[in-house]
Amino acid sequence: MNPTSGTLYIVSAPSGAGKTSLVTALIEADPRVSVSVSHTTRAMRPGEQHGVNYHFVSHDDFKGLIAKGDFLEHAEVFGNFYGTSRSALQQVLDQGNDLILEIDWQGAQQVRKLMPEARSVFILPPSQQALRQRLDGRGQDSEAIIAGRMKEAVSEMVHYDEYEYVIVNDDFDEALEDLKAVFAANREGDAAALARAEELKLEKQQQRHQALLKQLIG
Repeated sequence: MNPTSGTLYIVSAPSGAGKTSLVTALIEADPRVSVSVSHTTRAMRPGEQHGVNYHFVSHDDFKGLIAKGDFLEHAEVFGNFYGTSRSALQQVLDQGNDLILEIDWQGAQQVRKLMPEARSVFILPPSQQALRQRLDGRGQDSEAIIAGRMKEAVSEMVHYDEYEYVIVNDDFDEALEDLKAVFAANREGDAAALARAEELKLEKQQQRHQALLKQLIG
C-alpha cells in the first residue's frame, strides 16, 4: 500500500441520527475528505451526474465487476444493484485523500473482511425520544410507519459495538468536532485530536454512556 495513501472510513448510523448532515459538514470543512461514489444499475434521475451521485452502469457491466471481484460490498434493492468498487476507492486513497463509506452494518461487515485497515465510526442519537422526533420531523407519517422506522433503527444500533469509534450526536457542533478529531488523529497525530479521539473509542463510550445504550437498545 502507498505509505502516503489516505484512510478509508466506514460511517454508519440509524436513520435520524444525523449521519448525513455530519458527513456533509465534515467534507465542506476538509477538502482532503470525500464520500465514496457507489455504482448502480438504476436509471439516472433529473439533476444527477455520472461520477458525482453514482457511477451509472448497465446490469451487464455491474455483473462483470462482480465476476472480477471488484466490489467490496453490493446488494440488490427493488430490482436495481448498488455496490462499492474497490478499484474506484483505491484511486482516491492513492491520491492521499481520506474517503468515507456511508453504509449500514451489513455492508460494513463485508468491507472489513476485505479492507481490515479501514477505520469505523458509529453515530448514535442522544435518546429514543430525540430519534423519534427526528424521524417524525415532517409530521406526515403514520404512527405505524414511525414505529417501523424505530424498530429498524434499533436493529441497526444493536451493531454499534462492531465499530472502533462511537459518537453521540446530541449537540451537532460538538458531534462534528468529534468526527473531525477522529480524522485528524489518524492523519496528523495532533495531540489534542488524539486525546479527543481516544475518548471516543468504543470501550470508553460504553462506560460513559451505559444508561443511554440501555435505553436505545435494551
